[in-house]
Amino acid sequence: MKPIINVNDINDFQEHKHESFEAKYANISQKIGAEKLGYNITIVPPGKKSWPFHNHHVSEEMFIILDGKGTLRFGDKKYPVKKNDIVACPVGDRSSAHQFINDSKSNLKYLALGTKTDHDICEYPDSDKVLARSNRN
Repeated sequence: MKPIINVNDINDFQEHKHESFEAKYANISQKIGAEKLGYNITIVPPGKKSWPFHNHHVSEEMFIILDGKGTLRFGDKKYPVKKNDIVACPVGDRSSAHQFINDSKSNLKYLALGTKTDHDICEYPDSDKVLARSNRN
């Protein structure tokens, strides 16, 4: 297995859609032999949000904007994001909740990186729900 892949060679995207949430994503961790970090390329179409506003209690995430622009909702603030921006989303309470919003007219594409853990607890402040997950691969 090669420990390298070019972003332009990734084409096996899966889709998820639910109301205002829509994105295509391609998991690449296993393709390059990653063991403790999970990686995926995510593409968010114009006018959509990638995932619900959420925070993690165990898994830390980082994002690198590869193309496009949009808005990062982080805690009670919003920040513009654009190509080559790097975003840190540490573990924590609802003040570290995050969500990407594509409020532009073109796709927002980013590399998502996260620690692989055997469990995680996610909070969803907008719906006041909590998810407990175990045996995550």
